[in-house]
Amino acid sequence: MAWLDELRPIRLFSFYLALIFIVGTALRWRQYHAVLSLVARLRNRWPNLTQLILTHRHIFLTWNTLLPLLLTLVIFLANILAARFVWPQADAFTVGELREIWPMLGPVLTFGACMLIIDVWGTVSVGKIDLKQTEEYFDLAEKWLTGWRAPVVRWLSLGYVNPRQMVNDQVRDALLQGSRLLHTNLWWMVAQTAWRIAFGASLWVGYVCWLHGWLRGVLDL
Repeated sequence: MAWLDELRPIRLFSFYLALIFIVGTALRWRQYHAVLSLVARLRNRWPNLTQLILTHRHIFLTWNTLLPLLLTLVIFLANILAARFVWPQADAFTVGELREIWPMLGPVLTFGACMLIIDVWGTVSVGKIDLKQTEEYFDLAEKWLTGWRAPVVRWLSLGYVNPRQMVNDQVRDALLQGSRLLHTNLWWMVAQTAWRIAFGASLWVGYVCWLHGWLRGVLDL
């Protein structure tokens, strides 16, 4: 077990953050590609649908959308500042030195386990976007928003059936569902980041306790 004592947990933590980012991005590449593909063609292929979507843009532009992003940014900045400017020398801290202050093993292992569970779950549970089916829905909505079909159906039904209003309602419901999903994903990101920072902070606190030696002195009594 000598090799385990020589490991540098804070350095490994930085490597872990980079690895989880790369793996998560790679697994979500198809999802990102599908979304960007739809957005790039939206205005040219579905101009009327685009205009309709823009009338409901307030559904996404809320504090519920912005706040998780801001919190995530604050947490990451705190992590960077602590690692670069507050405790840069902690990179040399080893597992063997951490074991000398064994009471810190409890929070380190607890936060580490929670971080791993949430990160693994959030990384492997990647949703899939059916690009072909989405394009078919968009084509159908665009067809009802233009041409003579919608006015004729409304006239024949004496105004009881309004296809364009139905499309508008469906678009609004779809955006509301997408907004709720986005908010859930954003808050999940905050939870992931919070556990990562908690684990990193427990390592740093352990390093400070070992560096000043007061906890080791108490344990030696």
